[in-house]
Amino acid sequence: MSTTSRRVQQLRDKLAEDSLDGILITNIPNVRYLSGFTGSSGSCLIYSDKAFFISDGRYLTQSKKQVKEMEIVIGSGRHENIIQKNDLIKKRMSLGIEGEYLTVNQMNRLGEIFPSIDWEPTFRYVEEIAAVKDVSELRAIKTAVEITDEVFDQIVPELRVGAVEREIAAKISYAYKLLGAHKDSFEPIVASGAKSALPHAVPGDKVFEEGDFVVLDFGAQYDGYHADMTRTVVIGHATDRHIEIYDIVKEAQQKGCNTAKVNMSCKELDFVVRNHISQKGFGDNFVHGTGHGLGLDVHTMPWLSQESKDTLLENYVITIEPGIYIPDFGGVRIEDDVVIKKDGCEVLNKSPRELLILS
Repeated sequence: MSTTSRRVQQLRDKLAEDSLDGILITNIPNVRYLSGFTGSSGSCLIYSDKAFFISDGRYLTQSKKQVKEMEIVIGSGRHENIIQKNDLIKKRMSLGIEGEYLTVNQMNRLGEIFPSIDWEPTFRYVEEIAAVKDVSELRAIKTAVEITDEVFDQIVPELRVGAVEREIAAKISYAYKLLGAHKDSFEPIVASGAKSALPHAVPGDKVFEEGDFVVLDFGAQYDGYHADMTRTVVIGHATDRHIEIYDIVKEAQQKGCNTAKVNMSCKELDFVVRNHISQKGFGDNFVHGTGHGLGLDVHTMPWLSQESKDTLLENYVITIEPGIYIPDFGGVRIEDDVVIKKDGCEVLNKSPRELLILS
């Protein structure tokens, strides 16, 4: 059985458990996972005995090369109209839809075009299958991480007084492509000084100054799979306050890496990391979850947070990324990508986690 056939069969098993006749997949990473299609416009209609890939004329040649386990249906216009024109959905069926990704307008259109269909919103059908990585997926993620580590090595000499956030971000993106990455996992975060206290700051014209924390959050994408790493450095001179905050985050992140293992709840792992920061007096300054899953999406299940109901399984790939953010001063975040193993986890990133003081 091919990789895509195995994935589709796992999805069919879930459909049978919930007494659904089929499911319409529209989220592009999920379409890629099930069909092998790498383009930007495609849908999959999966039944117990057949599967269709739907797209438009722009992707006729590409889909024929990439989609091997589904009947390819090419048309024009919206995919639901292509489905209707080709009579791919019969009357009086119960079909799943990806409730997290469809807009209200899309849902209304499906109801108007297929009034006799019982559309059932589903939750994480594909994501739960995709969270457990196979050998080829782990290989792609490890390559993405290796490229990300190499980019960090190349960019460190550029981090000095007078450097500009926007220019450093551009150099990161350029370096990825020279090293074989297909593109960025996301727009790099390069945040210096007081801006480093903003977890998702956008690089601007801010110039690195003496005493700045600089948070660098970036990742390469390779063969569709994402890396996501954060390192924080100090420019020029580190004060006792810099060192105290950095060490607390580093210790918390290490505790997370030391603790993560199969069957551990994500809420428990979040507590281990968060509790260390809280005990040091900075609990209110850790303002996001401890991490998230990685794969064909850069942010996917499982979620490591105080509210999470997820549990770690073998060959999940997650981030562990605590942070402390002090308004009007700066912030620290340290993030690694790890693979969950039976007896612990494997940290993929090799970039140093010791505090780098650069001038």
